[in-house]
Amino acid sequence: MKKAEATRLNILQKAFELMYKNGYQTTSIDDILATTKVTKGAFYYHFRNKDEMGLAIINEILKPALSAGFIDPLTTDQDPLEAIYNLMYNLLMENEFLKVEYGCPAANFTQEMTPWNPDFSKALDELTLQWQKQMSDSLEKGKQNGCVRKEVVAEQVTLFVMSGYWGIRNFGKLANSKSVYRPYLKELRSYLDSLR
Repeated sequence: MKKAEATRLNILQKAFELMYKNGYQTTSIDDILATTKVTKGAFYYHFRNKDEMGLAIINEILKPALSAGFIDPLTTDQDPLEAIYNLMYNLLMENEFLKVEYGCPAANFTQEMTPWNPDFSKALDELTLQWQKQMSDSLEKGKQNGCVRKEVVAEQVTLFVMSGYWGIRNFGKLANSKSVYRPYLKELRSYLDSLR
């Protein structure tokens, strides 16, 4: 990796860490410069402004990490209900990238940025739609192979599961504890079992 590419990646990674912890709007370019130890000139060589850098964080840091953590696990299991439960358990209890005290980075960006930045909204919507489509497709395959009841509406289940995930992430953030995830996972297990 060339020096300029390494500098750019360092800026993105450190800026993401700051924004995940403190929020996008409260993280200033000066905060990013202090953390990355790059000059203002180096920052502006790579990004015209903070929003351009924010979009790069979504596309180059968040999307690959969340695709690997949220979408890929749904492509491997034959039983989508087990895959969904295992995915949620991993995301809530084991995933190293997602910190309980900071919530879900995609949800944080969505709540903070989409009301006033259409580019952020589009990029985050693409990520959410990918997850939604993969989970629905997985459930449809489960209906075909007999793991899921035929009358189950995959899109409704997907929306319910995703909404529950984003909601419980916020409870975890408020409590700063994974203990709030356990009752959610227990009820999620019961709900998914009812779809068999």
